[in-house]
Amino acid sequence: MNEWLLVWVPDLDHWSPPPGSGLLGIDDLPSAVAGIGLRPGDPVFVSPDFAVDVRLLDFVRSRCFRRLEQETKRNYATDIRLLLNFLSSRQVRWWEASELDLADYRDWRCRSPLNPQRVGGSKWNREAAAFTLLFKWAKVVPLPVDAGRREDRAPDSVSSRVSWLTPRTWGLWANIGLRGHLRDGSVDPSWGARTEMRNTAFVQLLLSSGLRRQESGALLTFELPVQTLRHGRYCHGRVPDALTRIKRGRTFYAASEAVGQVEAYVRSERAWAVMRAQEQGRYERLPRLRVITKVVPGRVPTVHWVDRRGVPGRQALASLGWSERRWLFVEGPQGPEPAWLWLTEQGMPMLPDRWAAVFRGANLRCEQVLLTPCEREIGRDFRLAEVRGRVPYATPHAGRHSFALFMLILLNRLVEARFGLTAADRRDFAMLFGDPWFLVMTLLGHADVETTKRHYLAPVAHLRLESILAAAGDDGMGPAEGVDQVFARLARETAGIQDVEVLLDGSALGALR
Repeated sequence: MNEWLLVWVPDLDHWSPPPGSGLLGIDDLPSAVAGIGLRPGDPVFVSPDFAVDVRLLDFVRSRCFRRLEQETKRNYATDIRLLLNFLSSRQVRWWEASELDLADYRDWRCRSPLNPQRVGGSKWNREAAAFTLLFKWAKVVPLPVDAGRREDRAPDSVSSRVSWLTPRTWGLWANIGLRGHLRDGSVDPSWGARTEMRNTAFVQLLLSSGLRRQESGALLTFELPVQTLRHGRYCHGRVPDALTRIKRGRTFYAASEAVGQVEAYVRSERAWAVMRAQEQGRYERLPRLRVITKVVPGRVPTVHWVDRRGVPGRQALASLGWSERRWLFVEGPQGPEPAWLWLTEQGMPMLPDRWAAVFRGANLRCEQVLLTPCEREIGRDFRLAEVRGRVPYATPHAGRHSFALFMLILLNRLVEARFGLTAADRRDFAMLFGDPWFLVMTLLGHADVETTKRHYLAPVAHLRLESILAAAGDDGMGPAEGVDQVFARLARETAGIQDVEVLLDGSALGALR
């Protein structure tokens, strides 16, 4: 065996029982691991000779690695492990890697026809960032790779995983994948809908708010937006600083209908899961539990709690990250229950990364319903475009991209319909108030409009404002185009947008009804 291994430090309540007392001279392994500064979710690099690399252990405990988000830590550690395997195959110790070693590795990862799993520009740029962080921390001179150098970055950095689904395509995907519908729109008799309300409510909240998976997935029950805007169609809430990527909170807006679906889930499926967990004593066995005593409102809302030992604590609500939030409970009629909004069937907090499995299961069910057995035998990446295109494919982040595209088109329509602006008027309006691109940027919480245009709205970034809606208004040549028709036209004219009118035949549209 010539491969490095990655071992992840488990949560306090997920340690497996040791095979025997005093293993390796340690009686309490969790305490020993915590004693050297490792935290739950931290990676431990094990060399091919099954020794823990002490220098990499110091890197994991360093300030530069500590400040990363948990998902970034996992991604960087996985990227570094692949590089370690490459260097080991050359008998090169990682802190002695040269620019030539990294150039050869990049060539293998991105260009070599002998590599069956080459990566694109965005993936390489992420890997380069991980390696740069490691080599700078280790003070390797000269730097084998530097993500700050233009020659070490890939020019083709637009993510190939980005996808957009039109509203009615999301409807088809949800009906088949989350509600168990068949091609004709009827419900599959064998469908087990134990978490249907939770899953559909989560997706609707994503689609109507544009929140990231972690931002929506780590909300607490009392953070669900309830204050409606003037006409009652939208509610607004606050994304806490600690849950955002740039650690700066923002206001978000969600459709009242989507919020209503979440509230229905709270009253039914979620309440049932909490009741069962209380009956089975799940919460009593948790090693860490903080019961909220009060939430003090104000400019900086603060959460007060007491732990199992009766020790009080408090923290600004905006500063609580997802790992701390899962230990927060409120006192319910039958005892403590999680403050975490989204729960598993067992009544435990559903961590944000577990939503990927829900989307993956829905994608597979869409394939089962919409493809023939022969077509399903071929992996998705190897299917013909005609076959792959007949099945809607969604990810949590696709909801955010789709929200951006929907809001851009909607805002453009509203500006034109409300004010009847000419092209010159629109330019003046944009100079005074900001055009729809900037409004969408604000809704997504981006710091740079170019991020919004290049990554989130790539299908229409090359189009001028008026060209998007050239056929959407009544120009005397025929009836005005509806939003669904605008999306269908964009799907025909640009790549990356999934719309049922383009992708599916008429027989599959029954599932939308």
